Amino acid sequence: MKVQYVCNILEEFAPLALQEAYDNAGLIVGEPFMEVTGILITLDVTMEVLEEAHRKECNFILAHHPLIFNPLKRLIGQNETERCVVFALKNDLAVYAAHTNLDNLWNGVNHKIAEKLQLVNTQVLKPLSHQLLKLITFVPHAYADNVRKALFDAGAGNIGNYDSCSFNVEGKGTFKADENAHPFVGEHNEFHIEPETRIEVILPYYLKSSVLNALLQAHPYEEPAYDLILLENDWHRTGAGLMGNLETPIDELTFLRNLKTVFSVPCIRHTPLLGKDIVKVAVCGGSGSTFLRNAIQQGADVFISADFKYHEFFNADGKILIADVGHYESEQFTKDIFYEIISKKIPNFVVKISETYTNPINYL
Repeated sequence: MKVQYVCNILEEFAPLALQEAYDNAGLIVGEPFMEVTGILITLDVTMEVLEEAHRKECNFILAHHPLIFNPLKRLIGQNETERCVVFALKNDLAVYAAHTNLDNLWNGVNHKIAEKLQLVNTQVLKPLSHQLLKLITFVPHAYADNVRKALFDAGAGNIGNYDSCSFNVEGKGTFKADENAHPFVGEHNEFHIEPETRIEVILPYYLKSSVLNALLQAHPYEEPAYDLILLENDWHRTGAGLMGNLETPIDELTFLRNLKTVFSVPCIRHTPLLGKDIVKVAVCGGSGSTFLRNAIQQGADVFISADFKYHEFFNADGKILIADVGHYESEQFTKDIFYEIISKKIPNFVVKISETYTNPINYL
């Protein structure tokens, strides 16, 4: 099994197109056609993790946080990143990261946190926008079913919890083929009217090429007519954070104590208690202070995230309880997600979760 095969599995689940502009997800170190001997899953890539992988004969390291965030100008071992890259190259270790592309998934990091907290009626806190296209094409009636199926199989037509979604209307198409054409219907240099079905489907922007290829393969015409329209709609299955409800309201202090247990943390930084029950819960794994406003606007009673700065706690303004559980702690469940993905797709392959504790923050 090659490195590229594992990359394809990961990117089918968490497409690289969903990563934020500042991110560096994907294969960072290693050759795509290198044979994989084993996979080690971790949150961070440190020298200790690399040594563990080498020791356990796992030459594919699957991490949440990218080893390289900023461009490297030299590799002379002056800092931790340089030393890690040099070690990986010397020992033929591939390093892959699924970061904000995993964060932005509906069933990614935040969904896993929501599961741990037993939240119901979940929805994305801040959906991505300008990520959807509408494809419109025109097909002879007898071929409409085949073309629709090809589009659906390529990933078009998914809206929320529904798939195979399309809009269809019957009409008449007109054309005249010149002498260089190879018309499927009609004759050269003769005006032709063909009964056609107009098919409309929604698709993610990152699937544009594969869906168009499917259309061209399935469509009977030599020159299929189609339109692609970029939509301003929010894509409610992707985006930052997640919002959900507790089935049973709980007082703030009990809720915070439960958080300590769920996230296995010795302490939680939080704003003053507001003296009301917790029902609506907003979560965002990692550094989520940017989305506090969204949590407030949507009426959350508590916002669980990490890396809040001192002055950012004031932004709660008595409207919400902020619970900062720590960056590592909020994203620790990504390892479970990775393990589930790989084990499901490659059930008989060696997949191990790193035993190295990579959290750089300690508590006294």
